[in-house]
Amino acid sequence: MVPSRRAASRGASPALVDTLRAAVAGLSLALAGVLSVLAFFSVRLARQVVTPALRVADTRILSLDTAAQTITLSRTADTGLPGRYGLFTSGTEAYLKLGSVLAEDDTSVKRKLLTEVDGRSRLSPDAAFSGWYFSRPEELHLPFSPELVGSPLGPCPAWLFPADPDAAAETDTWVIQVHGRGTTRAECLRAVPLFHSLGFSSLVVSYRNDGEAPRSRAGTYALGATEWRDVDAALGFARRRGAKRVLLMGWSMGGAIVLQVALNSAHRDLIAGIIVDSPVVDWRVVLDYQAKLMRVPHTVAGLAIGALAADWATPVVGSGAAIPFDRLDVVKRAAELRHPVLILHSDDDGFVPSDASHDLVLARPDLVELEVFEVARHTKLWNYDQERWSDRIRTWIDRRVTAPAASG
Repeated sequence: MVPSRRAASRGASPALVDTLRAAVAGLSLALAGVLSVLAFFSVRLARQVVTPALRVADTRILSLDTAAQTITLSRTADTGLPGRYGLFTSGTEAYLKLGSVLAEDDTSVKRKLLTEVDGRSRLSPDAAFSGWYFSRPEELHLPFSPELVGSPLGPCPAWLFPADPDAAAETDTWVIQVHGRGTTRAECLRAVPLFHSLGFSSLVVSYRNDGEAPRSRAGTYALGATEWRDVDAALGFARRRGAKRVLLMGWSMGGAIVLQVALNSAHRDLIAGIIVDSPVVDWRVVLDYQAKLMRVPHTVAGLAIGALAADWATPVVGSGAAIPFDRLDVVKRAAELRHPVLILHSDDDGFVPSDASHDLVLARPDLVELEVFEVARHTKLWNYDQERWSDRIRTWIDRRVTAPAASG
């Protein structure tokens, strides 16, 4: 009689059984280790997304020629760009304005200094290249007043640049500008002169957890899911001050915020149009792209996004609340848009890919227009080609904002 398989297994040697048990235990430990590593890096990435970022040095000052008023920087994708830019430094100067490229090679770029630097200046070699250009409102040489906008969390500082009554008859039209992630109101200053020339008042606002406005309990970003309420409060502020129409303008994450205002605000009747520069239209697209830049495996990026979206993970990632990625996906919510939108985005952005901007135009060609730049980097379109940037906004306003009101 041939023994059954069960009987045969019962007769297996103790040594073989011990070996199998050890192998299973080893595999379990290895799998647990892999999962632990994935969880660790996913949580760390998720925290980076929602934690307000400090300015990071991204170039080095190689030499400073105060006689010729030039500065040589290490070459990066940004430092060799044509146009006017800024440079955050430390030492005797905190911020420098930079002009055109004078010379360059594979490792360095020499640029003209537009901020006068004297021979006694001493600068740290570590620096951060910036598209801000203007760093303080006084540099615009326009009348302005500091204001406080009451928000659900408390007063948010703002700058109000009143319209020039002699420039045009549009003094009841306001522009509310919203800066991006890891920056401050100063990012928006370069757009103020254009709107001033059109006769518009400009309100440049702050929002929760940006280092100027009140801090939420968690102190972290919600990627637009809650910040929009502070900008909605600014709409109410503008209405009380006499605004009849408001253009919302956002830079990078500020674009995500103003799009949420347009979709959710109780003051939507006041909104005349939306302008966004290098905007975040769909956060999942952006986070996937940035994970690739950081050489983070796709699995880790997916787990990080999942953790940010999960209520149970909020204490671990420190987000305060789950991030509603579907609500923040404006392509998915394109049918809800009611206002004309102008997107200015570079296909060579390098930080926030333009894919979702293109998708939004395809979803709502009746309302959304896209001005595609090349070469220009993230939020540096004005710096790269100020004339084209300004002309595109001006003609869009004439056609989609001012003209309908005049004809109505």
